[in-house]
Amino acid sequence: MISTLRGSSPSGKDLNVTAVRSRIFSSTKLFVMASATAMCSLVPSAAFGQAAVAAGPPVSVAARPPISEEAMVLHRLAKRPVAKSTATTDLATAATAVADSSSGINSAQGPGAGPRDLGAPGCDLFPAPASVGANVDLSYFGPPPSSVNQSLVGPVQLLNTGQVDSIAGTITIPLYKGSVKATGKTAWYILTDVSDQGVAAELGLNYSAKLNFINTAARTGNLDANGNIVFDKGTVDFSAVRNLVPGPTGAEFPPTSVTPGEVGNKNYSPYVSITNAQGVIYNAPMVAYNVDASQINFPNGNVDYTKVHDQVVAIDPYNMTVTLNLINGFSFGRPVWYLSMDASTTLAATIEHNTYAPLMDKLLLGNDDSFASPIERIFIATNGTEGCDNPQRQGLSADLADGHRPNNTLGGIPTLALDYSPAWDAQLYTWTDDAISKGYRQQLREEFQILTYAQDGLITGFPAGTAFGSSGFSINCPIVQRLN
Repeated sequence: MISTLRGSSPSGKDLNVTAVRSRIFSSTKLFVMASATAMCSLVPSAAFGQAAVAAGPPVSVAARPPISEEAMVLHRLAKRPVAKSTATTDLATAATAVADSSSGINSAQGPGAGPRDLGAPGCDLFPAPASVGANVDLSYFGPPPSSVNQSLVGPVQLLNTGQVDSIAGTITIPLYKGSVKATGKTAWYILTDVSDQGVAAELGLNYSAKLNFINTAARTGNLDANGNIVFDKGTVDFSAVRNLVPGPTGAEFPPTSVTPGEVGNKNYSPYVSITNAQGVIYNAPMVAYNVDASQINFPNGNVDYTKVHDQVVAIDPYNMTVTLNLINGFSFGRPVWYLSMDASTTLAATIEHNTYAPLMDKLLLGNDDSFASPIERIFIATNGTEGCDNPQRQGLSADLADGHRPNNTLGGIPTLALDYSPAWDAQLYTWTDDAISKGYRQQLREEFQILTYAQDGLITGFPAGTAFGSSGFSINCPIVQRLN
């Protein structure tokens, strides 16, 4: 198990007090969440998918009633068998080959480096087996506690529509073939999250109550007789050539120029409200558009990224599966894997190897944990330590220097909190020169640790010295697996 507190507190009297305060804040949020759960009989449950803390002016939101059995029948049409990879070659090798093509700089087409590529401590967060340091082998330890109670320590797969490959660092999930009504063209997409708990359980998706409040940034569509979505509007151009030019060595972020590898039109968002099934909202990112099956048939990798999403490692439109790259991160001190599918700005989309989705810009940001907020926070270092051999590696400059992901810190996810949303409000933070000179800069793995460091002046917003808070853009990052 990777300890939540390992390397999390700098030395020094004041900073030891800070670490204790962080635990108090964490306990406070857990108390708020428990109180929210207890009050579900008094207030619509969707409202308490968020923390029960009001912030800013009150927002009037109509309660969403439970969906009818007639609507559930339509949603069940979208259920697919649990997907498994159909590859006849080693996708881990194929994914590594794509990452290697970047020549060490995060500028190539495709998903970028995978979470298991190097096995180095700063770029591979996969926990060591419990048998390390023991005089008995792993079989002695038995099943992890999470197999009995998912909130306890141990791995938990959260997106249950497909098979996770822990060696390759990928997940294979069902591929859907829908269409866009406005153009009559084919839209290939995936499903990852949904706003209704019953639908989530039926389809194996992540449940997010916060998606109920995402309407301003959602498209509309209808489920057809085969359980595929006919989107009213919104398309993506996958032919763009992704390009990123980092800043100078040691200050690679911000980059000097960016071009995302896929660009949505003004009506595109991954979120869609299903008009003919009671307005339930799905997270349905598009992975290909206006192509037939023969043009995107890459079951063994070697994908043509002018036709499909950059996060695709392999795609099989005949067996209707797609294999996607997973990304390292943390949530409340625990290592996690997630997907990165869309972003609301071209800068974020380029760095994330995902789709620029202009309609996502309509999301209300900055009001995390307030009633009717559609977002949860993701904390992203700008100037953390660099180098995959460094276990404290973290941040965007590290990402742009070596092509591996920045080890971001997510807020609440299922099994650890009630306020999960795949719509992550990015909060960039910058270590102060004073904190760096005193040796305090490190890998931060937990939300309240970061908030406490911001309060104590060890980190600021970006650019350096600005107020810590929302950076004004969001990223669509569905959670896939908790690693311990």
